[in-house]
Amino acid sequence: MKAGKILLGILSGAAAGAALGMLFAPKKGKETRKQIAEKSNEYMYDTKSKFNDLADNLSHKYDSVKSKVRGSSKKVQAKMDGDDKIIY
Repeated sequence: MKAGKILLGILSGAAAGAALGMLFAPKKGKETRKQIAEKSNEYMYDTKSKFNDLADNLSHKYDSVKSKVRGSSKKVQAKMDGDDKIIY
């Protein structure tokens, strides 16, 4: 999860910087608030999307490792039982 925290920190910093930049922009307050709301929604959507992609990627890697471990344990069990056949 370290990569997820780093990604979240970077995106949060970028969002805060964008919001501060818009607050100091020479536009009317109503326009600025609308722009801040739109950008924050955009950043939140992007952050959720990237976090979900990261979670899916980690889940696939976990499943892959779990499958390899199961295969290896079957091979070891077959050798311990003295079987020449290895079940996959």
